[in-house]
Order: sequence, then C-alpha cells, then structure tokens
Amino acid sequence: MSINSAMLAGVSGLVANASALASISDNIANVNTVAYKRNQTNFSSVVTAQAVPGHYSAGGTQAITRQLVSTQGLIQTANSATDIAINGDGFFVVTNKGLGLADSDQRLFTRSGSFSVDANGYLVNDAKLYLQGWPVEDGVATPDPSDLTSMQPINVKSLGTAVAPTSLVQLTASLFKNQTVSAGEAAYDPTVTPTTSMAQYADDIANNAVVTGTKPDFTMEMSITDSSGGTHKVALAVLKGATPNEWHAEVYAVPATDVTGGASPGLIGEGKIMFTSNGDFDPVNSGGFFANLSGSMTPSFSLGNSATGAAPKWATSLGLSDQTITLDLSKLSQVVEASQLKSVNSDGAGVGNVIAVQVDDQGFVSAIFDNKQVRKIAQIGLATFPNPDGLKPSSGNTYSSAIPAGVMVAKAPGTAGAGVISPSSLEASTVDLSQEFTGLITTQKAYSASSKIITTADQMLDELIQMKR
Repeated sequence: MSINSAMLAGVSGLVANASALASISDNIANVNTVAYKRNQTNFSSVVTAQAVPGHYSAGGTQAITRQLVSTQGLIQTANSATDIAINGDGFFVVTNKGLGLADSDQRLFTRSGSFSVDANGYLVNDAKLYLQGWPVEDGVATPDPSDLTSMQPINVKSLGTAVAPTSLVQLTASLFKNQTVSAGEAAYDPTVTPTTSMAQYADDIANNAVVTGTKPDFTMEMSITDSSGGTHKVALAVLKGATPNEWHAEVYAVPATDVTGGASPGLIGEGKIMFTSNGDFDPVNSGGFFANLSGSMTPSFSLGNSATGAAPKWATSLGLSDQTITLDLSKLSQVVEASQLKSVNSDGAGVGNVIAVQVDDQGFVSAIFDNKQVRKIAQIGLATFPNPDGLKPSSGNTYSSAIPAGVMVAKAPGTAGAGVISPSSLEASTVDLSQEFTGLITTQKAYSASSKIITTADQMLDELIQMKR
C-alpha cells in the first residue's frame, strides 16, 4: 500500500539523517584532533519495484558515510622537534607496543604526528602508539617496501654514549725565523742515534732521568680522543736546522707509555718541516714523516692495537682500536717573531649523552649528544595505498588495512610519490566548522521533514479507519 511505503520512507529518512547527525557530531568533536579526517554522509535513494500500474511505492533513502582520508590537512608550525607532519601521501606506521614487538602484532597507520619521547625512550604519539622506522647502520637505512616487520619501534635512549675518535688535527702556529741554531743540533740524528731525539728529551725530563735527548726549540701540544672517548696528549716538537728555512720535527706521545714501538720512548714520527722564502709551509720539500704524502699537505699517522697494526701503536694495556690521525700543517708559518701556537682544532669528541632529538625532511630521526655529536637512529617509513579512503578507521585516529584500500607499499619520505616530512609541524584537522554547522541545520530540517511524513501518513491511515464508522 502506498501509504505504508510512505511511512517506511519517512522512517528511512529519520534513520539516514540520524546517521548524518552522528557523523557531523564526530567531526565537530574532533575539530582540534591532530590530522583528523572529516566524515561525510551521502544519501542514496532506494527504489522499490512498482508492481501495480498507477500505484507508486516509496523506497526511501539510505545513508552512506565515509571518511575523507585522502584530504590533506593544513600544515601548522609546532613547538616540539618531535612533532612531525606528512605533506603529501602516506601514513606513519605505528604499533600498540614497543618492547617485545613480534611480527604477528598488528601494524596500524596514522597521520597523527604529535610524537614525544616516553619514559622508556620510545617515540609515541598522543594515542600512546609507537612510531616505526627502519634502523640506520653506518648512516644508511634499508627500506623494505612490502615488509612492515623490517621496521622497529624508534628508541632514542637505548644508544648508550657517543664517541668521535680524533681523525684530524689542524695546527695554526708560527715559528721564529731567526731562532738561534742550538748547540745540540749538530749531533741530532734520531734515525741513527735514537737517544738524541726530542722525544727522548721529554721522557728524560718527565722521569727526572739523566738528559740524553735534544731539547726542542718549541713544542706544540694537542689532545687526541681515542676510540673509547679517552683523551691523550700528543706533542709536535721542532728544532731549528742549520739549513735556512728548515726545522727538525717529531711527534711523540705524552706520556711516552701511551704508545709502544717507536725508536725512542713515545716517538710516533719524525722528519723535517720546510718553509718557502716567504714563510709559508712547503709540503713538497718537507721530508720524512712530514713529507707530502700522496699529494696531500696533511701527513697522517696510525696508532694500531695489535702486532700486525701500525708501529708505533697504542699501548696494549689501553685496549684501544686502530686509529688514523691526519695532521694538517698547512697553517704553519715562519716569521720574524717569537714562536707561538695560535690554535689547535680537532674533530674528536669524548663521551657524550643524548640531550635532544631531531627529525629531518627525509624522515631521519637523529640523536643530539652533549659533545656536539649527531647520530642518525632510524628513518621513518611511510605506508602508501592506492585508495586511502578505503582504509578501515580505528580508535586513536588510526586506520587498518582493508581490501578496498589496495596493496600497501612502504616508502622512504619524498620518494616514489610518498609525501615529505615537515619537522616541527603538525597536520590540522580537515573539519570546517562553518560547513558542519550548516550541515547541522539542514540535517535537523530534513529530520523534521521525515517525521512529518510519518505523522501525515498516520493521519491518512486514521481517515481510512474512520471510513468504517
């Protein structure tokens, strides 16, 4: 009967508009939720079979609600270095736990990048979900596009300490051109008589022994950081030679017991330093240890830790790894003024602890140590889908895989169509309050109109019943 179908159509209108109201309510409630994607309720007509010619049966309507996941939210500046946003396609991969994560544990996807470091050092967002990333080894991450289990929860406190062994030392100094040639220079020849070395002199003085070595004219000391973060002292001693613009030079450890294997106690290398007529360092004519090695102005020395390592080498008792140190002498000069050491610049750094975390636009999470070292920990992976709107919504502003979304592919940020990471930023909700309030008005009116259908149909049925009386 047409009146019955009209009443049922009114009921379908009530149900559909109630769904629309629920959708709008969710949107308004989440207007400030980071990276929230608004719901949209569309209406679809229902057509029934018209069995009797001339009689129309109403079918009504049904509500179809979907979340507009693929809509990009506004990227806004945030105060925290661990707040990150995705500008473009992709989702952060997150899990419900960090420690003890198994391959069978569910991986979820989210755009909510309000991450912070928890008490255990993991990066978690406001929903307490753990951010996943590819571990970095030797500064390189290895993304796997199809296996999410290759990602691990990112932890910034399980790194221990950072040490940067010295690999380069640059000396800026001037030597006195008119330095008087010492009486001991004539007998100085450590390659033939090791006891005449300047290293021997330093060791004799340090041990209050009878002095047999040659006293240097000038000594420059530098600090060396070893592989364990310890600090050692190394000296560059020079002695004016009888030949113009020539200086004898030695590098030795202080104390001498830090190294073994040298001809003299603590001796690491010896040779001569030459200067041009205008006082510049002359790497071509410098000789011995300070010769122009492989076309470079920077001689280097290696300190090993084994019998097959370099000689001299670190003392075995120190238990240190092999280390090669480049000595940059390009800023040495010879002038008519007293010798002076102006600066020593070294790239080494001792033991350091994590004091901050940063994320770059390629998704690399790095730990910053208080010794100024920066170490990459992991690279954030972004999961992409052919149809993001087909993902299944979950609590915590997350989504799970679903067949309509298509096959997931994990990508490094900014590659193969994946979005880029915006550090110190957050993606805003896509909810527009003016649009939602307008929707409230139209939904309320539609709901009222549907109720009128039911009351009108009810009145008509009453009229029909009254015909019997």
